[in-house]
Amino acid sequence: MSEMITADLVDLDLSAESKEAAARALAERMVAKGRVTALDGFLADVAAREAQMPTGLDGGIGIPHCRSEHVTEPTLAFGRSAAGIDFGAADGPADLIFLIAAPAGADDAHLTILSSLARQLMNAEFTDALRGVSDAETAAALVRGDVTPAEALEGAGADGASPEDASATDASAAEATDTATAPAAASVGAGAGSTTPTPPEAEAEATDARPFRIVAVTSCPTGIAHTYMAAESLENAGREAGVEVTVETQGSAGFTRLDPAVIAAADGVVFAHDVPVREKDRFAGKPTVDVGVKAGINRPAELISEVRAKAERGEKTASAGAATTPVDRAGDSTEGYGTKLRKWLMSGVSYMVPFVAAGGLLIALGFAIGGWTVNKAPSVMDHFVWTQSDSWGALLFQIGGMAFNFLVPVLAGYIAYGMADRPGLVPGFVGGAISLSINAGFLGGLAAGLIAGGVVLAIQRVNIPAALRGIMPVVVIPLISSAVVGFLMFVVIGKPIAAAQKGMTDWLNGLTGTNAVLLGALLGLMMCFDLGGPVNKVAYTFATAGIAVASPSDSAMKIMAAVMAAGMVPPLAMALATTVRGKLFTPAERENGKAAWVLGASFISEGAIPFAAADPLRVIPSAMVGGAVTGSLSMMFDATLRAPHGGIFVVPLIGNPFLYLIAIAAGVCVSTALVVVLKGMRKPAQGTPAAGAADGAAAGEKGSKQPVAA
Repeated sequence: MSEMITADLVDLDLSAESKEAAARALAERMVAKGRVTALDGFLADVAAREAQMPTGLDGGIGIPHCRSEHVTEPTLAFGRSAAGIDFGAADGPADLIFLIAAPAGADDAHLTILSSLARQLMNAEFTDALRGVSDAETAAALVRGDVTPAEALEGAGADGASPEDASATDASAAEATDTATAPAAASVGAGAGSTTPTPPEAEAEATDARPFRIVAVTSCPTGIAHTYMAAESLENAGREAGVEVTVETQGSAGFTRLDPAVIAAADGVVFAHDVPVREKDRFAGKPTVDVGVKAGINRPAELISEVRAKAERGEKTASAGAATTPVDRAGDSTEGYGTKLRKWLMSGVSYMVPFVAAGGLLIALGFAIGGWTVNKAPSVMDHFVWTQSDSWGALLFQIGGMAFNFLVPVLAGYIAYGMADRPGLVPGFVGGAISLSINAGFLGGLAAGLIAGGVVLAIQRVNIPAALRGIMPVVVIPLISSAVVGFLMFVVIGKPIAAAQKGMTDWLNGLTGTNAVLLGALLGLMMCFDLGGPVNKVAYTFATAGIAVASPSDSAMKIMAAVMAAGMVPPLAMALATTVRGKLFTPAERENGKAAWVLGASFISEGAIPFAAADPLRVIPSAMVGGAVTGSLSMMFDATLRAPHGGIFVVPLIGNPFLYLIAIAAGVCVSTALVVVLKGMRKPAQGTPAAGAADGAAAGEKGSKQPVAA
């Protein structure tokens, strides 16, 4: 710590009025010492960390901190503000401000020292001494650990206090000592046979020689300050409550896993974290309180009481928490079942889409190279000629077909994963594979995934003896859940789902004429309604499900073509609108319009989100109308598409590509015209009264600036 803070890095009269000004004032001292190379770059990193979570703590403490490539060595700067500065703490402004700077590649030793400071900030004697010191050198020595809080305060009294002040200080100290020793004396008296009534909770504890045991995990985005302060706070609260608290700090310096025996012996778990807890399934099956890291700092006693209450009620977690899954599987307690169901389904779809994209493009390339009879080619294991294009086409087609064989199992497996974490994978994959074998298709995969997740969650709620918990996720849960899911899929629901899948396929194959055009319009409306949201994903999943077979029908490929075409319309329309009528848009929107050209051409509907967010009542209806036009025209033109993604880059793989591009262009023009008309009916966007004025101002600003090296 001796090199981390010196008197030059201490400001005992910090006059800043805002947290940004405070960070700048302390950072300037770091720059003067050569610890920070670029002031603005470093402050940007500090601001980015602050945006993740306020760094104010109860007790008048602010700890802005970050890891930055602009820091040459781990450094601390300390400032004391008489007026106080708002760092977002619940109890008001902070008067003690620590700016903690760590290099992007700080070693473990330095980070350990920083963590020890974070723990010290939970010590009231330490913070009181910081408020009482009168010179920067003493403050730096106190932070370094060269002097104790008592020595620092003695030095402050000797340097600047009058005899009367010193006497008053001594009297106050004696009074504080008497006050502090009183509880201890009372405690001893109680132990010697005091008649003070004993609370029922204390009587219960007295009858059990073994104290209540808690294991905790703390972590924060940077892993320097809050992680260790929460650990210290929980440990202190545990000592006061007579509870054994063992904390695993998952900080920037890595983490040392708690002994499995300690976890197994624990009666409860506290997670105080703002980043996912690593290897969370180690703590499965125990009463658990899951909160943010600041709750661990500010109200540790409440958390300990809460986990003890859960243990008394027998409440236990099912398995590893939501933070380890790709979606928040449990969601907030206020979320409805429909919201949770959507997240579970999106978990499966998000993992399935890469298989669809890779397999679909490989199959499409196989047809492009080997011709439309490539699906009848023998296995390339038996026949492959290096110099024949047909062989290469067959190779690509067969690789793509193998990728497609994973679609339904991956969908089912990761739906179950979204619900129950890793224990859901095995029954989910098994159920998906069964769905494939009985021709239940994607409907069967959806059902298998939901059933698998539900079965695993039900098993995890069973009260299991501690001796068996170790084999639950490896043996018991996979065995029982796979058997249950397999039975249900083969014997109970498999046949009805397969019949429904066949009926839907036959219906799609029978779509012609007006029905096909109306379906294209409906899919176009869905693709443009929420621009990458749930409705958009439903339409896209419906389309990809149709082509996710070795030999999709023409109707399925037409639907895929209509969906991709409609999804390209919103960003392309916004790009065109900002080009032809730029004065209707803000400068930021015009810049977004340039990027929207590329995003739209690549079939990334989200390129229109900035425009929809700024003006949803005009942009979204315009996009939906254009998408409906494109979808219906694509179906009318009998355009087909075997690839599930790619935008204009897969045009060579599209059936009737010229008419397909006309359908896209028509929808883009319709959407552009509508959004221009609707925006033209209101006043120009604020800050852009006229295109010429805005452009002139921009040009003047550009001309006044000197070139800057990148």
